[in-house]
Amino acid sequence: MSPSPSRRERGRGERVLPGLWRLRLTLPWPGVPHCNAWAIASGDGVVLVDCGMHEPGSLGQLEQAMTQVGLRLEQVRLLVITHAHEDHWGQAATVIDRAGCELWMHPNHAHATAVEAGRAGIEALARRLEIARQGGVPDAALHRYAEHLRELPSGIARVVEPDRALVDGVTVDTDLGSWRVYETPGHAPSHVCLYQRERRLLISGDHLLGRISLYFDYGWTPDPIAEFLGSLDVIGELDVRLCLSGHGRTFTDVEAHIAGNRTLVAARLERARAGLGERPRTALELVPAVFGGPADELTTGRRLTETLCYLHHLEATGRVRRERGVGDVERWRLA
Repeated sequence: MSPSPSRRERGRGERVLPGLWRLRLTLPWPGVPHCNAWAIASGDGVVLVDCGMHEPGSLGQLEQAMTQVGLRLEQVRLLVITHAHEDHWGQAATVIDRAGCELWMHPNHAHATAVEAGRAGIEALARRLEIARQGGVPDAALHRYAEHLRELPSGIARVVEPDRALVDGVTVDTDLGSWRVYETPGHAPSHVCLYQRERRLLISGDHLLGRISLYFDYGWTPDPIAEFLGSLDVIGELDVRLCLSGHGRTFTDVEAHIAGNRTLVAARLERARAGLGERPRTALELVPAVFGGPADELTTGRRLTETLCYLHHLEATGRVRRERGVGDVERWRLA
């Protein structure tokens, strides 16, 4: 259930450094009340990194946050997207329409754009339901899950193709210096981080968050867990002083956050492997073992796909194997 408009926070802005502002934008999700966009001074305007989710009133929230720090939406000269999840790029189209700026984003964004495209909406729903069915979700629960998904807005104003591919080595010029793009897939196939070397600043999107919280897009790449761990290696090589993440406040202990993510991934991989025991199990049956307790209907979908990511990584590393049973339902056993 979404928070009522009267109880939800309002968009607000704050200066982090001279020429760098955090724009805190509200979200309608329980447990995730806001996301961050970042405005960076650039000549007579700003580079905007991420832009929030599209929903009624969301553009006003962004404008309010910018106004609080003396900025206007029309000053946006370039919109840069860390990854194509709706809470980070959902209102890109409305920002572009108002500011007349370019959009730069990683080209591997089909994991998000397919959900919004009208011709692919039914296909995207069917894909998610098939993943759940193969994972062991029973028919009655699948029906409820389908109804829930049909009621959810996409959070995307409209699909806009990027003007430039935001790939490894591309630089974004600002008054604070150039920010180099590092491809960091895992959380999403389209994920990138931006690093300003002289000031040791990292815009981390959702790759590193102040509170360690894992999410992986499932089904778009063979092994999101391996990608995520490799991306942690990439960021671990950088000399970061201050991390500007996609949710929550800035933080400085980047090495500890990298280690914490590795520890949590390793623990959940081991729980998935240990949960198999002596007989094969579906991914759904393993969810309580991986997360230390049963999920409710609001969290089952996310926890199921994360568990599937762990199982695919264990399969890729030779520790488990899968079998197809009645109705193509997948079961997993120790290798």
